[in-house]
Amino acid sequence: MKKWILGAATAAMVLVLAGCGSSTVASMKGEKITQSEYYSKMKTTSSGKQVLQQMIIEKALEKQYGSKVSDSKVNNQYKTVKSQYGSSWSSTLSTYGYTASSYKEQIKISLLSAVALKDLKKPTTAQLKAQYKKYEPKVTTQMVLVKKKAKAEEIIKEFASEDNTTANFGKLAKKYSTDSSTKSNQGKLSAFDNTDTSLDSSYKTAAFKLTKNGSYTTTPVKTSYGYVVIRMINNPGKGKFSSKAVQKTLTSQLYTSWESNTTVMNKVIAKVLKKANVTIKDSDLKDVLSTYLSSSSSSTSTTSTSSSN
Repeated sequence: MKKWILGAATAAMVLVLAGCGSSTVASMKGEKITQSEYYSKMKTTSSGKQVLQQMIIEKALEKQYGSKVSDSKVNNQYKTVKSQYGSSWSSTLSTYGYTASSYKEQIKISLLSAVALKDLKKPTTAQLKAQYKKYEPKVTTQMVLVKKKAKAEEIIKEFASEDNTTANFGKLAKKYSTDSSTKSNQGKLSAFDNTDTSLDSSYKTAAFKLTKNGSYTTTPVKTSYGYVVIRMINNPGKGKFSSKAVQKTLTSQLYTSWESNTTVMNKVIAKVLKKANVTIKDSDLKDVLSTYLSSSSSSTSTTSTSSSN
């Protein structure tokens, strides 16, 4: 989940605070605790306020963008994440305080917020140009990873005496590489672009300089894993800034970056809340939306969540 969204443990308290009244929450000999008493205590805690905050945000997002996020889309994303964990999925959910239902709820909030982001914030030309400076297309490379620089230099010399082909480089990877995940596949890595966060930065920098297919590093590249020799299999080229395809990719990269940016998303949610015309009727909770709205407007701004349902 995006980091500005509340955690599952907090979300799980929603049902407790919803519809508080005189019903008994707990009882003992001669005493009982009612929902109203519990609410009075909980509303003064940070956890209780976070519950209300999330309820308001979720209802506002659902009201404005609910038609844009189908249950099937939520379920498909849930299945995708679940498949990555296999048999450990249930224990993973439990470890982080989720149930299948509450996790799907978080997925839906995340998807709704992404729709809101694209609706309420459009990339400017300046932002697209700034992203273009960082942009690199998805490239496919192969490598040989070794521990010593001298060994990498020997491999470069050996490859220089061979025909420059993917297969020949692959033979060297199989023979010398210490990277077990790629050596049996001609040293090939999955395609990556400038947004990749899994690869060593030195590797990416060196790879992006190989603009021609078949070009390779003529000096060893030092990484956090050892020394590598890199060969470019496919670099489609950066393309012109004016290209529709490039513009589309740049826009997608910006939105992906913004979705993980707390400052950006708080501003987007602030717009959603202002449009929702939320009214906080409990004076003890008047500042519950201060993260998104000024404290002076939290208690008076934006359709009441109770009247919009």
